[in-house]
Amino acid sequence: MDRTDRANAATLDVEHLDKLFGSNKVISDVSFSLRGGELLTLLGPSGSGKTTTMRMIAGFDEPTSGSIRVGGESVIAQPVHKRNIGVVFQQYALFPHMTVFRNLAFPLELRNVPRTEIARRVASAVEMVRLAGFEDRLPRELSGGQQQRVALARALIFEPRLLLMDEPMGALDKRLREVMQVEIRQLQRQLGITTVSVTHDQVEALVMSDLIAVLNGGVLQQMGPPLEVYQRPANRFVADFLGESNVIEISRWDVCDGQPIATSKRGLQTSSSPKGLSQSKPSALLVIRPENIAVGTVAGTMPNRYEAEITESLYVGDLVKYRVTTACGDELVVKALASSGEPYRVGSRVEIGWRSEHCLPVAA
Repeated sequence: MDRTDRANAATLDVEHLDKLFGSNKVISDVSFSLRGGELLTLLGPSGSGKTTTMRMIAGFDEPTSGSIRVGGESVIAQPVHKRNIGVVFQQYALFPHMTVFRNLAFPLELRNVPRTEIARRVASAVEMVRLAGFEDRLPRELSGGQQQRVALARALIFEPRLLLMDEPMGALDKRLREVMQVEIRQLQRQLGITTVSVTHDQVEALVMSDLIAVLNGGVLQQMGPPLEVYQRPANRFVADFLGESNVIEISRWDVCDGQPIATSKRGLQTSSSPKGLSQSKPSALLVIRPENIAVGTVAGTMPNRYEAEITESLYVGDLVKYRVTTACGDELVVKALASSGEPYRVGSRVEIGWRSEHCLPVAA
């Protein structure tokens, strides 16, 4: 989806958000904006501030300072029930004694929606989440995926201007989680509703998002489209947290024919991408993604080529994951397609290599 507002979809603007619990500052100067219909994932480890940020948008927690605007309107002074925001909680929070129909009808009854309109909207909602025929079942009679669909339908049934999801796939097994990621993303695009999702699952963030905001220690580390954040991490934390990375500490920078040349602390020399490299403050680190390192004969075509020894070989289905040590002593992780040939054995001497554009200078 391009970054243009969807018709009737609310924008979201968070500016200079701070939150203190006592003397502990858990959110520090967080700012971001969403255009109508976009899905933003707040990504980070436990304690990074992602759920607290979401709770302040919803109105469950009050910011210490900063502003939150939905559709251009400040919601800071509005109570939760006045913000017209749908929320899907991690444990779904369905009423166990109510049927699917009653769970969906309840938020409409609170808003004094006429009974005929309630019946129409519930019928439309169960059809939307593919649960027609389940209206009379209790939550305990549903699977985890079905309960999640009910929770999503309940958050959407009163036509909120913004949808918030707190670890929406956290209670599901891996296979069902993958299915639901695609289903929720398709539904969100279909409805065009502006959405903020909270997760610590990197794959979920990459699959579902228009934008990813990486948080750590209450500070926004980087925000951008998934491809940009993955391929051009702003610092070591983002590189390590989003996917797997080889991080090489650099002791010296040189330039040869306009090409930056980095020398690692162990003496490994490699040409790198000039993007992100500041002349006034040279980067102390280089990041190379394991899948961007070639191993074997194809490495001979790379501008950066090195002899290395296989110290670990792990078969993981579609990939073989190697740990290698270069002649200089730098340890790297390499990922190769399992279909590319018989895996190398531990102790094998191989050639590895990578392209300059895949060797990224980053901040510490």
